[in-house]
Amino acid sequence: MSIVIERVETADPALAEFLIAHHAELEHTAPPESRHALVFERLLAPGVRLFAGHLDGRPVSTGALATVEEGHEEIKSMRTDPALRGRGLGRTMLAFLLEDADARGISRVSLETGSAEFFVPARALYSAAGFRECGPFGGYVLDPHSTFMTIDLIPEPHTR
Repeated sequence: MSIVIERVETADPALAEFLIAHHAELEHTAPPESRHALVFERLLAPGVRLFAGHLDGRPVSTGALATVEEGHEEIKSMRTDPALRGRGLGRTMLAFLLEDADARGISRVSLETGSAEFFVPARALYSAAGFRECGPFGGYVLDPHSTFMTIDLIPEPHTR
């Protein structure tokens, strides 16, 4: 299974539908004030880098990086098509996002995900990639429905 990941900078109806399904899937996981997934239009805003993974021309995964502050970005809207979960697409997207951040000199990447049982696989994915739990960052506040995680990216040593 070979996924093609590309940056998204303009509206795409198929991707918009994919992200609408993401929001619908999250509805039962927390009250509205505790759900922090960005709507499609906000993922296309300045300061956000949206990526989509495609198989056979259809979106099967998404991920975005949003600026928190200088050198610190947040992973937003990580999603894999439910029918394809468990096949490595999420790991591939996460690795892609971390490589993109590292290549641009970002030193820290954080995320907010749910604390409900539904999010156990997501938290396991992030932990396996080296993320550790942390406190709220950016504009977040403590919330029993949220788990905050972060990873420090180690800059490549410069050769002389």
